[in-house]
Amino acid sequence: MTDMIKHHLTPELVIGYSAGTLPEAFNLAVATHISMCDTCRAELDSYDAVGGCLVEGADTAELSDDSLIATMRLIQADTGSAKTVQQRSACTLPFPLQGYVGGDLAAIKWRSIGMGAKQAILPTSKDASARLLYIPAGCAIPDHGHNGMELTLVLQGAFSDDVDRFARGDIEVANEDLDHTPVADIGEDCICLAVTDAPLKFNAFLPRLAQRFLQI
Repeated sequence: MTDMIKHHLTPELVIGYSAGTLPEAFNLAVATHISMCDTCRAELDSYDAVGGCLVEGADTAELSDDSLIATMRLIQADTGSAKTVQQRSACTLPFPLQGYVGGDLAAIKWRSIGMGAKQAILPTSKDASARLLYIPAGCAIPDHGHNGMELTLVLQGAFSDDVDRFARGDIEVANEDLDHTPVADIGEDCICLAVTDAPLKFNAFLPRLAQRFLQI
């Protein structure tokens, strides 16, 4: 997978994830991309190592008597069996997303947003929003700009816009400088994880009219 990924996270996002300073929705997007990308995972390991050195030099704190046992229990619960790992790798949705939807694609509760497109808003903290987007093959998301940052991670299929083409594992980092019209590839329906910290700026009247009801 990672050899096919051309579009990666910015260093600022990886550092923020390592330091624990990102909103939950952005953490979800970063964790999902990192689970698919060896390059960004290695970058995260580097920042985590720096953070570990800083922690070693910090003042100590008292721990409860059972803290080690509790930590090991959490590690064992997350690791799971070989069968569980195989099941994760066979899924379209990477593991960080599965807990938010309760499984793989069949568990997603889609809501129509018109023209065959669908979305599923994920439960995250209010400082940023996360949603899954389903774009039928060959269809476009209306032309829009951004009032803040938008991360778009491709989970299935691919889309193209004014910047480039983005396929599975690629993540597009957009800000106020970018206006674009993402169009799904003709050969396969596109599913993306989209995260924003501010409402989009749609350039046409009808999308702006529907924006309030669709919470985009």
